[in-house]
Amino acid sequence: MDFNVKKLASDAGMFFTRAVQFTEEKLGQAEKTELDPHLENLLSKADSTKNWTEKIMRQTEVLLQPNPIDHTGARIEEFIYDKLDKKLPSRTTNAELLGQHMLDAAKEFGADTPYGSTLITVGEYQRKLGGAEREFLHTSAVTFLSPLRNFLEGDWRTISKERRLLENRRLDLDICKARVKKAKQAEAKAAATPDFQETRPRNYVLSASASALLSEEVDKAEHELRVAQTEFDRQAEVTRLLLEGISSTHLNHLRCLQDFAEAQATYYAQCHHYMQDLQRELNRCANSAPQSAAGCPDPVSSAFPSGRLSPGASGSRKAKVLYDYDAHDASELSLLADEVITVYTVPGMDPDWLVGERGNEKGKVPVTYLELLS
Repeated sequence: MDFNVKKLASDAGMFFTRAVQFTEEKLGQAEKTELDPHLENLLSKADSTKNWTEKIMRQTEVLLQPNPIDHTGARIEEFIYDKLDKKLPSRTTNAELLGQHMLDAAKEFGADTPYGSTLITVGEYQRKLGGAEREFLHTSAVTFLSPLRNFLEGDWRTISKERRLLENRRLDLDICKARVKKAKQAEAKAAATPDFQETRPRNYVLSASASALLSEEVDKAEHELRVAQTEFDRQAEVTRLLLEGISSTHLNHLRCLQDFAEAQATYYAQCHHYMQDLQRELNRCANSAPQSAAGCPDPVSSAFPSGRLSPGASGSRKAKVLYDYDAHDASELSLLADEVITVYTVPGMDPDWLVGERGNEKGKVPVTYLELLS
């Protein structure tokens, strides 16, 4: 490999000069050019954004994947699939694995036994909980974690690169300022020295020549200072424009935060609904186990045969459906997100449920899936 020796030596010399300037500034032995207050504020805001984004992202990863070993393995797997440009397969959640173990155990113990049938019931709901968790993890990763990570690995790296360039330009500027100051001091000292015009004509000639050289040195140093000032101003403007984009980053992260909270609300509502359903089924089975070997009858279905509900409603109101819901039996009404239905209660009904009506269709609907409008 060929090396440009002159460039290598020049870069090494510049690095050493900057290091000396930086050290002298830290020791208070050299003057330092202060940045514009507006730029300083932008830099402070950017540092806070970067630091808190890192902390929030790390803690969110811990929340979504609390096991450090699993978390590390998941990140490695994600990295490998990303490099291979392949879609990461959906991971089985712990709840889904638990549910599958319960279903497998039921086969061995006998699905017609009380323990086996209960294992099947609980196992199915564990799988539903696991599916809801998997969807929540996926949604959170796409809508919240990925944008935070993209900022740190993309925009922030660009900002950091330009900040380093700005710091180098500032050091170069201060080095040039110091050179101009030293050159002018040397020129002034030479001008104050007697030239021995009458008694030492040869020294006079030498003094005039030295004065001309010093004057040229001052001119050269001032030219380098003007160039350094121009480069510093240009780099400061580039850095300022990048830093002002932090406000847009905050707006984007705000939207991501709202999406994350909405995903959490959906997930916890689904979990709440599944657990309520599971408790009702277990209570029904406990109270009516001797009645049927085929399963436990639904008291609401028994009260309203064939899924037809009593029209004796009270407090009829409109409600907006928040999430999709699939009916579990003929007594329930399936729902689609964002549709508007009529709801009301009937005497003795579980407070967690309402009667929903859509045209000629009627059925039970879970309250947690609804937003009452009137």
